[in-house]
Amino acid sequence: MTIAHDSDGALVLVVDDNEGGRYAKSRILQLAGFEVIEAGTGYEAIRLLKERRPELMVLDVRLPDLNGRHVVLRIRADPDVADVAVLQTSATHVDAHHKVLALEAGADAYLAEPVEPEELVANARALLRMRRAEKRLHQAESRFREMSESIGDVFWILDPVEMKFDYVSPAFETMWGRTVTDVMGDIDVWLDAIHPDDRKGALASTRQLVDMGTYNEEYRIRRPDKSERWIAVRGFPMRNAGTERRVAGVAQDITERKNAEAALLALDHRKDEFLAMLAHELRNPLGPIRNAVEILRIAPSERTEMHAKAREMIGRQVSHLARLVDDLLDVSRITQGKIALQIAPVRLEAVVHAALEMARPAIDANGLQVTVSLADEPLWIHADAVRLTQVIGNLLNNAAKFTPPGGHITLRGERRGDEVAIVVEDTGIGMASDLLPHVFELFAQGDRTLERTRGGLGVGLALVRRLVAMHGGSVKASSAGQGQGSRFEVLLPLMKTPAEASPGSAPARPAFVPRKILVVDDSRDSAEALAVLLEQSGHQVVAAFSAREALVKAKAFVPDVVFLDIGLPEMDGYSLARKMREMPETKSARILALTGYGQVEHREHALASGFDDHLTKPFDPAQLSQVIG
Repeated sequence: MTIAHDSDGALVLVVDDNEGGRYAKSRILQLAGFEVIEAGTGYEAIRLLKERRPELMVLDVRLPDLNGRHVVLRIRADPDVADVAVLQTSATHVDAHHKVLALEAGADAYLAEPVEPEELVANARALLRMRRAEKRLHQAESRFREMSESIGDVFWILDPVEMKFDYVSPAFETMWGRTVTDVMGDIDVWLDAIHPDDRKGALASTRQLVDMGTYNEEYRIRRPDKSERWIAVRGFPMRNAGTERRVAGVAQDITERKNAEAALLALDHRKDEFLAMLAHELRNPLGPIRNAVEILRIAPSERTEMHAKAREMIGRQVSHLARLVDDLLDVSRITQGKIALQIAPVRLEAVVHAALEMARPAIDANGLQVTVSLADEPLWIHADAVRLTQVIGNLLNNAAKFTPPGGHITLRGERRGDEVAIVVEDTGIGMASDLLPHVFELFAQGDRTLERTRGGLGVGLALVRRLVAMHGGSVKASSAGQGQGSRFEVLLPLMKTPAEASPGSAPARPAFVPRKILVVDDSRDSAEALAVLLEQSGHQVVAAFSAREALVKAKAFVPDVVFLDIGLPEMDGYSLARKMREMPETKSARILALTGYGQVEHREHALASGFDDHLTKPFDPAQLSQVIG
């Protein structure tokens, strides 16, 4: 009789006090490819089990010291050897009663002797397959548990028919705030935590588990401490689950993702509001400007008062447009880190008065009273005077915007230890508690109705916070509520040893010298308007509307000063400036960039290209004499 030799050398312990029987069984197993060791007593068998760790033990029932059932009981109680497969044999105890006793004691199979060689080998191989499969399953379960217990997601296995969990990973306790024992005993511990607004959909999907075996839901849960978390739950049918249906899945905490999505939606909503408000704010000045131009066109020349009012109107609205653009450019430059502070010793009193002048039109327009209270001692700060003036001016403009006519604004500057405190308070409309945490955010607006008349783009206070932070300071806002006014407080480091202002009188204003000026701009309206202003100031002016025309006129005119636009069509202003520096007629001329490109890199590029200065449109006509030189 031939026995297949394909048992991969598994180690087998044969235990029998009868040498003949022991030899026969050992020889059969060896011929089948097993490696065999032998024992003649129960105690010797237990010793060899611990020393050699065989995968299978062929154990006779009758032994001189311990019977086979007691050997099995002992090894099943010992974790070190409890996983060995046991095939029990007997030539005397072959009735059903003894077979039952052996199997209940822990034997895996029971054969009556004499045993046919094929039957012995087949049982040995079957037991080894079973035990190895159990080990692989146990290892897989161990790896699964190690994985599921080492990450923050909740792994679960559910019986969808009984609606009971077979397994829930320990992360459930962190995520739900309840114990695994609680939810294993009652699935309602899981379901009852679902937010009332999300429960209907979640429970409907849960009921579909029975029919479809899949689950995909996102919902909020309420923990015992009243906190809420967003959870994404996915479920899918388990494969190789036999006839029993099981659904496995994972629950993931997606609170951060949901918060980020909400923040993006809010930002997108604020962006839309900002764009709508930007269009509103840019259109508002255009109406008065257009009307003023029409007044200048149709009003008789002798109506000088009407002409003067129209000019003032245009001037105010153009200044308003320039401030809007400047605010937007400042936000862009600061956000990108492209703004550099010109730090120097600054006296608080000087920047406060400059800021008051900046905000005076808005204050006077509403008929507001302003009280200024400064410390008796001089307070000095390391700061950029222009930017610090902008900070205080923005706070004053904000107070003026939201304080009804006849209201009051208080501006205080005082020393607090090693810091300077600048406080702006008003008796205006105040702020709701939900707005306070967002008041310094970009494009934040308190009044979002279409009827709002106070204007603004929601960038002023954002600029305040960023500029103050660049100075190493802090700013905070407070309000007792709507209708209770607002309070803004800026804290900046105090200079300990301020530089003293050098004595001497202000330099005398230079006498006027008429210049030959070439204006180059592809916008005919811009070029001609500037030319008219310069001619009225007493200068001789020629205008050119292209780079080619500018080169021709420069050779003929030989200007002292050139106002040059950067964004020319055929040749940009940078290239034209370099060419003019090579021409003898304009080599020594003062070349000024007058352009809408106002970023730091544009100024640096202009100076590197041969310009003497870089001026950003719209330019204040009152400063023309200073830049011409």
